[in-house]
Order: sequence, then structure tokens, then C-alpha cells
Amino acid sequence: MQARVCLNWTMIPAFRHVALIGKSPSSEVAGSLETLAAFLAEEGCTVLGERESAQADLAIVIGGDGTMLGAVRHLVRHGVPVVGVNQGRLGFMTDIALKDMRRSIGAILAGRYTTEERTLIDAEIVRGGATLLNTLALNDAVVNKGAEGRLIEFEVHIDGEFVYTLRSDGVIVATPTGSTAYALSAQGPILHPSLPAFTLVPLNPHTLTARPVSISDRSTIEIVVRHAGDARAQFDGQALADLVAGDRLCLKRSNEPARFIHPPGYSYFVMLREKLRWSEAVERER
Repeated sequence: MQARVCLNWTMIPAFRHVALIGKSPSSEVAGSLETLAAFLAEEGCTVLGERESAQADLAIVIGGDGTMLGAVRHLVRHGVPVVGVNQGRLGFMTDIALKDMRRSIGAILAGRYTTEERTLIDAEIVRGGATLLNTLALNDAVVNKGAEGRLIEFEVHIDGEFVYTLRSDGVIVATPTGSTAYALSAQGPILHPSLPAFTLVPLNPHTLTARPVSISDRSTIEIVVRHAGDARAQFDGQALADLVAGDRLCLKRSNEPARFIHPPGYSYFVMLREKLRWSEAVERER
């Protein structure tokens, strides 16, 4: 998944039909949307709303990573690329700072940008031979305990091969994008977005030898619930299904990747250094 540089020296904007997406009704987000809509119109773009976003050439998301996750899941089947303006907290995926919005979006419209493809998880829950749920996840698919607080028990199979049975609070299956989300807080590894891999991260396992494992994203992962308690499945932080004993969660790489647009100067490692505050202590000591 190599990023590619696109150049366009004409006066025609590189993206003619641009959708604006902002989840929060707050006055700050509303003000940013209005400012950006006016700027896009000045640059010769047709501005579309969220409901029309599937017809856009580009979607600009203003908010945090949660807003970006929802937009990507909706737009990936339509092949619409996305770029994010951070008006949330950390903003691992919304890489344009609010103060740089006009300059960065202007550069993108002028054709100075990179395109990056990100892997999604295609998830299916099967109960009694019938599909209970089909969905996509950009960050992660999670099986975990619910309100009862009791450990759950499940089997993990990879490409049809039994791997282990585990009693724990659950397990996270994360993409490289999701490796800096919930999986990171559970001591999982950070995967560069270009890696064709998934990582499986146990949540508070009953055995100390259970450790995160990274595997090829060409593999099919099957999680079979044995003792459910109050188990549930979550996708990108949304609890979409309660699980019972015998349920199977089947996970594989989606055939359709998400497409992210980055402004000039974007660097994944600079983003990590800023968001995770790497080197801060060293810099303070100098």
C-alpha cells in the first residue's frame, strides 16, 4: 500500500464535488463547517452535505476519530476518499490541525496531496448456521465481557487451525489503523499502516502467557464463544451484538480499502511523535 503523490497545476480544483461531514452539533464544529463551505465555494467546488457524500469526489470530516470512523465505514463502498480536520482530542486519523485548515485544504485542492489506502475488517457473526450481523470495522473488532464482569471463554482459530482456548475479559482484533486505538491501551503493538497484518490482543487473560500475536491480514480469524456470560461484540467502539455460547465471529480483510488523503508534509511518525508525546522528556532535559 504505497502512498502516491498527485500533482495538478491547473486552476481547476483537484476535487470538484466535496462533501462536508461533522457529527457534533456544537457551535465550534458548526462554525468550522460554515467557514470551510465558504472557502470551498470560493475555490470553485460544489459543496455537498453528509447525505449526499456518496456522490462526492472527496469527503472532509471535521471532528475527532469517532466521526472519521463512521464516515469511512459509510463511504468505503462508494470509493470516496476522506481527509480529516481535527476538532476532537487526539485525532490519529484527522491529521489537519484546525488552524491549518484553509492552507492544507487549499493545497489538496491544488493537487498537492498523497493518497493512502487503509485495511478494513469484514466481520460476520454466525449463530446456528445463519448470519446474525455483517459489518465493517476500520479500527478493530472486539469480543468482551459486558456488565456482569465475569470472564468469558472462547476459542480462536486462524485459517481453520485451532490456536488456543482463552478465559479472559475478551480479545481485540485490530488493523494497523486500530493498533493505536483500544489495542494500544491493552499493550498491543503499533503496526505501520503499510503492514499487511492484523494483531490479536487478549484483554486481561487468566493466564500470563497469553500475549498479543500479529498475523497476515490474508488470514481468516474465527472466534468461537464457549461460555458467554454477558459477552458482546463491538466494532470500532460500537456495541452491535450480544453474544451467546456457540456464536462464531468470523473476521477477514475487506476487499475494499479505505482511501485517506493527506496534505503536503504529512508523516506517520511525526503524527505518532506528536500524539503519543514521544521524546518530550528528552527534549525537556536539553
